Parts: sequence; C-alpha cells; structure tokens
Amino acid sequence: MTEAAGMEGAPAGDAGSGRIGRIPVRNLWLLMLYASDLARWNGPFQGATEQDLDDIPDLVARLLADAVERRLRRSLSGGYVQRDRRLSRVRGRIDLLRTEAQQLLTRGQVHCRFEEPTLDTPRNRLVRAALDRLARLVSGPDLARRCRLLAVGLGRAGVGGLRPSRAELAADQIGRNDDGDRLMVALARLAFDLALLTEEAGTTAMVSPDRDERRVRSLFEKAVLGFARLELTPQGWSVRGGTPLSWPVADMSEGMGAILPGMRLDILLDAPGGRRLVIDTKFAAILRSGRFGQDRLSNGHLYQIYAYLRSQEERSPAWKTAAGLLLHPAVGATPHEWAAIQGHAIHAAAIDLTLSTADVRRALRRTILTAIGDGDGAGQDG
Repeated sequence: MTEAAGMEGAPAGDAGSGRIGRIPVRNLWLLMLYASDLARWNGPFQGATEQDLDDIPDLVARLLADAVERRLRRSLSGGYVQRDRRLSRVRGRIDLLRTEAQQLLTRGQVHCRFEEPTLDTPRNRLVRAALDRLARLVSGPDLARRCRLLAVGLGRAGVGGLRPSRAELAADQIGRNDDGDRLMVALARLAFDLALLTEEAGTTAMVSPDRDERRVRSLFEKAVLGFARLELTPQGWSVRGGTPLSWPVADMSEGMGAILPGMRLDILLDAPGGRRLVIDTKFAAILRSGRFGQDRLSNGHLYQIYAYLRSQEERSPAWKTAAGLLLHPAVGATPHEWAAIQGHAIHAAAIDLTLSTADVRRALRRTILTAIGDGDGAGQDG
C-alpha cells in the first residue's frame, strides 16, 4: 500500500494554504458538518447549493445568523442567577445569620438570597462567542459585519462575551419549551470546531491518526451516518447508527454470557425495496502490507463484517441477503473492490478526501449505492 492510498502518510500542513497535510480544510469542515447534530435538520439545508458546501464557514455563519435573528424576534431563552444582597425590603429568603451579625435591622435592611432572571445563560454566551469567532472566519465583509452586529446586540441584551465551559453547557439543559434553541446551539458548537481547524492547524488528529485514532474514527463514522441521514432519508431510506446485534446463541454455559463480546454496527441502511447494507467505517489505510510484500485487506476488518452478516441471517429475509461495506478515508486513491461470499456481497472502498467537496459527496453517494446495488456485485463501477 502506498502512502497516497492511506491516511498515515499525510504530512502536517497549515490551514492558511487551504490544506491540513494533503487534505483540503473544507473537506474536514464537510465531515464535521455531517457529523454534527445539524445532520438531523433537513430544513436549513434545503436551499444549500454546491457552492455553499465549498464555503462551509460562510454557510454555518448564515444559518447561525438566521437562527439568532429568529430568536431575537421571539425573545431569547433566559435563565436565573443566584443573588445575595442587602435590601430594604424582603425578596426571596432572608439570611437571618448575616442580617443579625451585621445589625441590618437597625438600618431598615435585611440580607436576602434570591433568584433573578437573566439572559446571560451558558447557551447564549456560546452563541455570542461563536458569532465573534465566525466573523473572523467568513470570506465576505457583509457576512462578517452581520455576525459582529448580532454579537453586539446580544451584548446589549446582557449576554456576556466569555465562552462558557463544558461543565456550564452540560448544566444548561435545553427543555421542551426551548426546543428552538437546539439548532442555534448546534451551529454555535460547530463554529468552534471550524475555528479550531483554522487556528490550530497541524495539531489536529486528522493528520495523525495514531495520536487519537478513536476520536477521528468516530468523526468519520458520524460524518458518513450524518450524510446518509441528510441525503438518503428524504428518499425513503431507513438510516440507523450504533445498532446493537446479538449472537444467535442456541445454548450457553452459565458464565458465557458475561464474557461473550458484543456486536454494534456503525451504520445500518435499508433502501426502499428491502435491500440492506451494513457499513463499518475505519480510519486507517484500506490495505496493509502482507507477509510477502503484497497489499491485502486487514484480516480483522474482514472477519468483523463477515461475522456481522452471517450471524444475523436467520433473523429476517433482509439479513439473509444483506451486503457489507468496509469504508475508509484515503488520500489520492479510490479503490472499490467486492466479493460475493456465501450469499453476501462484501465491499471494500475508500473515499479520497483530497477531492473537491462536491466530488467527496458524490463519491460517498456512489459508493453506498454501488454497495447496496443488487446483492451479488454485478454492475459495479468502482
């Protein structure tokens, strides 16, 4: 396997040149876009064009600005902050100890603890900070000015400019009555992911999979899942992620259940008509050097998807003829091979992340449609 066909050989680069290693930054943004919670909202992307997806920071900035303007028209969601003050009238609960210790009653005062409504909530601070960050990322001056003006407007409404901590955001749960905030917060979170790629180029695990392979593999898996939800669900496909499977055990010893390994699918697709495809994503080179210098698929990867398919055959007709796809990212190569094994078409394919954003999306769609095609591998174009 040459370096060009895998991810390991990608040298560090800088986002100022539009690339991190040999991967265009816009394609990493594309993966983050699909991997984010935004993939669950079809509406905001119905009017998106290919050009929009080539400038994802601009797209995210426009969507966030639209969401903030809608929330401002309806009023922002607020919260409450704890206050502790001397007052001339009772508000909330009286702190008797401090009132007595400071002899406040002789001055006509009491020390009170109370809650006060505020717009300075963690989610609103996150949105304001994201607008400030996006104003430095977008390409057009008009869009940058729009983001800055909205950030200033939030500041005038009492929203602080300091980005909240993860703990603060975790404590600020979005309730059913605040459902309109979900899209706004998802866009704000993505804005910081985009900024991280731009400002810390060369340190991201995307070009050094050995540093944090689990995290980056998860990004690629979530991106493919998000792509399928956004692009295929409107066409009648069923798209599921993280689906657990059980072994077809007829009998077992008392202790076997505790040590039997579990199975969990990355992605399970059902096309209209009943065709089923299991996708297992891997952030690694699709081929590895064999004992005699010949490149081969990883034994473990092939055995894993084979076990997924064969172990479920008796559960339904869809499983009986289900296809499997080992899907890898790549740099400079787009192999797509397949074999029919005991009634299942098993595919191994790679998506070249050095292509244009539009070509990456087309390659993902073509690879999925090819793999689920007809169950026996006929008519492949890969």
